[in-house]
Amino acid sequence: MAVEEDAEQGFMPQKKKSSSDEDKRRKKIVPGSLMKALMRPGGGDSRPSDGDQVIYHCTIRTLDGVVVESTRPDHGGKGVPIRNVLGKSKMILGLLEGIPTMLKGEVAMFKMKPQLHYGEDDCPISVISDDMGVVKKVITEGKGWESPREPYEVKAWISAKTGDGKEIVSRTQGEPFFFTFGKTEVPKGLEMGIGTMARGERAIIYVTSQYLTQSPFMPEVEGIEEVHFDVELVHFVQVRDMLGDGRLIKRRIQDGKGDFPMDCPLHDSLLCVHYKGMLLYEENRVFYDTRIDNNGQPLEFSSGEGLVPEGFEMCVRLMLPGEIALVTCPPDYAYDKFPRPANVPEGAHIQWEIELLGFEMPKDWTGMNFQSIMDDAEKIRSTGNRLFKEGKYELAKAKYDKVLREFNHVNPQDDEEGKVFVDTRVSIWFTSVPFLKLLWLLFLTYINPFGADFLFILDTKNLLHLNVAACYLKMGECKKSVETCNKVLEANPAHVKALYRRGMAYMAAGDFEEARTDFQMMIKADKSSEPDAKAALLKLKQKEQEVERKVRKQFKGLFDKKPGEISHAGTEEEEDKTLAKDQKEGDDGDSDGNNSEESHEAVEDVRQASWFSFWPTGRRLFSSLGLQRCTIL
Repeated sequence: MAVEEDAEQGFMPQKKKSSSDEDKRRKKIVPGSLMKALMRPGGGDSRPSDGDQVIYHCTIRTLDGVVVESTRPDHGGKGVPIRNVLGKSKMILGLLEGIPTMLKGEVAMFKMKPQLHYGEDDCPISVISDDMGVVKKVITEGKGWESPREPYEVKAWISAKTGDGKEIVSRTQGEPFFFTFGKTEVPKGLEMGIGTMARGERAIIYVTSQYLTQSPFMPEVEGIEEVHFDVELVHFVQVRDMLGDGRLIKRRIQDGKGDFPMDCPLHDSLLCVHYKGMLLYEENRVFYDTRIDNNGQPLEFSSGEGLVPEGFEMCVRLMLPGEIALVTCPPDYAYDKFPRPANVPEGAHIQWEIELLGFEMPKDWTGMNFQSIMDDAEKIRSTGNRLFKEGKYELAKAKYDKVLREFNHVNPQDDEEGKVFVDTRVSIWFTSVPFLKLLWLLFLTYINPFGADFLFILDTKNLLHLNVAACYLKMGECKKSVETCNKVLEANPAHVKALYRRGMAYMAAGDFEEARTDFQMMIKADKSSEPDAKAALLKLKQKEQEVERKVRKQFKGLFDKKPGEISHAGTEEEEDKTLAKDQKEGDDGDSDGNNSEESHEAVEDVRQASWFSFWPTGRRLFSSLGLQRCTIL
């Protein structure tokens, strides 16, 4: 592959490497990594050294004989030799070490390991594809670290020549070429190369035939073995497919200030935005504009609290201060699950034009006094309870997790707070020894030298763990719900609410025996919980009967036939009808109801056991079928 090289380029000022960097490069040279074969001897007895100018022709091939680059005309080059200054010009390590071994006029072949040529970090030419079908040489460095990727919108000046210098596409006039990354609007190899460029960078991208796909930019590619693209990346617009299915798209139309994503809003930040809402398929009819309908005042809201549509918040969280973005949003991420403005029809696709004016970072508990920390924790927990009641379980869980996480990083500031914030690991250690569990609980209840606040913190953390467990249960993650309840029960095995919630998680997962044990343990631990425990046990019995009915229907007559006879299994339609009936009769009591700590979840009364109750329990029935354990998901 040919490389265009101006005679003066070797003398461009280079930043001198430190001796440590140079030593680090030379350490890559190990026995067998660089080998030399003499093709034609040279004359004289002097060899070049650091600081000397060297003028040479060079052809680089792969081991299969494919030419990567060359200065010679018979290999696609222009016939102009390379001029470098040893130790100052940017050269691949193999040549930097090999050329000083040569005499004037000598022709030699060097065989190099990857770390001495294009695999080197400081190489002037970067290999884009492993087979060297796409190679890039940087002419002018760009700015920033971000590179275009699908589905970014790109503007670039592009010209193209064949390997022998014939012009195919002249530099576009008037406006840079515009294309959408990932839409096959330019050849594949060219797009791969542009995908490694920074804004403002100029580079030569060498593309061989296997990467020259047809495109609007180059409709004719047959018969062309190699193309050299001269590319200057002018600008690209960040376009993000937020869901990965093309429905929720964020398009940056004005850059913000700062570096993405480090300077984007964090969770729980207070955001300040102006926005304009439009109906996408009604000629972008505006239904709300903060600059008009809000007396010119921007909208302020805290992220992670469900105060704006989900699609709106997802996109704002990826914006920089001062950025303006155009967001296209489907109904289920707009107003189908959020209070819908009166002038927005049901099922409407929305387009928002959003400007992030700025944001305030969430409070840092470091340095705050104990009372301020607990007030802030209570505020966050209350927000989590509201989100739970609204059915936004993931957001609620994030609030509870935040408080639990922050508690672990809070340190007391004086002796009094030190008594309050005694390390809870003491409690865990004591309760890990069976004999000391009761002593520890009695100690905390009747003696407790740490003060009432210590018990308050322990109780708050327990309640938060149980709220997280309730969120997991609502999200269908029963195993995680059980694991979270265990964190409370490890310190207090008789915690009634933890037993109840773990029992509900076991029941939802189909682990009926474990659920029954927890509900029965509730009665032993606290007689006042007996009504809730008995209601849960009745519900559990109903669930077991539902499973038994399903199994009976599925294996109807399976064990009543003689050998050789065909048994009749319940049809899928019959099973669906039975399950639908069971769902109607029994699932009304599944809700956890109120998630507050003042009361247990309300459990509806369940009807008395039906005539199916004479059938064996689920575990014995599964055993009779040869199944030692059956989990209903």
